[in-house]
Amino acid sequence: MKFCKPKPKSILSLDIGTKRIGLAYCDPLCITSNILPAVKRFENNQEIKIIRSYINDFNLTGFIVGIPLDEKGQMTNQAIDCKNYGQLLSNELKLPFSYVNEHSSTWESSDRFGIKKDKSGLIDSFSAKIILEQWIEEGPELEEIAGNRQIKY
Repeated sequence: MKFCKPKPKSILSLDIGTKRIGLAYCDPLCITSNILPAVKRFENNQEIKIIRSYINDFNLTGFIVGIPLDEKGQMTNQAIDCKNYGQLLSNELKLPFSYVNEHSSTWESSDRFGIKKDKSGLIDSFSAKIILEQWIEEGPELEEIAGNRQIKY
């Protein structure tokens, strides 16, 4: 699916895993992207408080969630979890968001940034940075009505 380059805005990018969520953000003009420490996932979603504090601290106006589709563009079990988590965040944060196909972002961050056997979450945040850079170049635009018209993967 082809998208147009989105309008510049300061957003948070999330690489959602089963244990951790990698985070990265960009400035309002989408010139620079930076990583943030990955957050641990809790059963009761306590990490949303941390994510909310980053959004407030950096004055972020929306977010994107990486969806790890398979090589044929089909949903995986992890993609379903990411999609559900994105919807949960949308309901909690009340911010515009979008999904981005992040197929192979962890492998790319491992190769590009030379991170091997990482248990700290650094690779997750660098994966979020790659997802963010992809979004800056390719979109899609964030949905202003959170969750109502999201692309159906």
